[in-house]
Amino acid sequence: MTPYRSPWMNDELDALRDLARQFCTKELTPNLDRWREQHHVDRQLWTAAGSVGLLGLSIPEVYGGGGGTFAHEAVLLEEQVRAGDNAWGVGVHSVLVAHYLLAYGSLAQKELWLPKLLSGEAVGAIAMSEPGAGSDLQSIQTKAIRDGDDYLVSGAKTFITNGSQADLVIVVAKTDPKAGAKGISLILVEAEREGFRRGQILDKVGQRGQDTSELFFDDIRVPVSNLLGTAEGEGFVQLMRQLPQERLVIALTAVTAMEVALEQTLRYTKERKAFGRPVFDFQNTKFTLAEAATQTRVARVFVDDCVVRHLRGELDATTAAMAKWWTTEQAMRVIDECLQLHGGYGYMNEYPIARLWADQRVQKIYGGTNEIMKEIISRGL
Repeated sequence: MTPYRSPWMNDELDALRDLARQFCTKELTPNLDRWREQHHVDRQLWTAAGSVGLLGLSIPEVYGGGGGTFAHEAVLLEEQVRAGDNAWGVGVHSVLVAHYLLAYGSLAQKELWLPKLLSGEAVGAIAMSEPGAGSDLQSIQTKAIRDGDDYLVSGAKTFITNGSQADLVIVVAKTDPKAGAKGISLILVEAEREGFRRGQILDKVGQRGQDTSELFFDDIRVPVSNLLGTAEGEGFVQLMRQLPQERLVIALTAVTAMEVALEQTLRYTKERKAFGRPVFDFQNTKFTLAEAATQTRVARVFVDDCVVRHLRGELDATTAAMAKWWTTEQAMRVIDECLQLHGGYGYMNEYPIARLWADQRVQKIYGGTNEIMKEIISRGL
């Protein structure tokens, strides 16, 4: 098959890919099993990534970033998937948290936090979901009530990536509980503040090396200057503007997972023999892999188009929702078929295809469930 090259790639990004691949091969792959056991990455991974310039690749250099674009972040995220890892929450840290600060933070907030985040000195998280509110952000119960020159932040969050290690948490809270979406604000909460508590690292079906955690805010007092944005009530709009990029990240990692599954399965079926011949030689195997290869190529072309649109500032919420929904659905189909072609070994955790299958399932849920994606798409019809 003719090799495919994403249209947004160039020589600079090829060099970055080499660096990212070397880093992931050295720092991620050898530690995957241990991270699954301890349910979090090593803290020094963040500073190691910062020292070679892999944090905040799309953040301006003045703040310690790489000065690149989303394409630079995409290269690192692809190489992370190819290394077999999803424990390291670099997507949340660099593509979400750092960009919320860049887009909505005051100069003082950016000068204080971005250099720390991009060196790996500090780890970032964003706390949206709650025990009683997931995709329906308007139903959150966490509050940030004004008390003089401070906010009192109270509530509970769950399913928070980087939760066990975060030094800075962007908390989605209601500054006006009676105003619905117009009462939502984003508040910066430092983990060192009194009243901040970390709950357990959650026991998940997949992505077991990632420290998805509960967080609790017990009347934490933070200064009003920790508000992200120019006024209260801007949070919902801020979220809606950043979510297309988050959903593009999910689509990008989903299609990369499809490519990885296809590569693994082609190799396995050509090496594994049954009834005296390679498994690949059976018509069912060939037809299944032909379908998987086609689905994977179509998904890649679609996602690449979304990346190009995003680089031009033209990726709309509807198209991002389409990409997130469709690629995560296709990924589960392709990976499931690839697992089936591995036979019993496909169900063994020692085989990468088994872990890929379990790890991928949550992509249909986070970033807004796929049912919500269809609702967003339908509004634009």
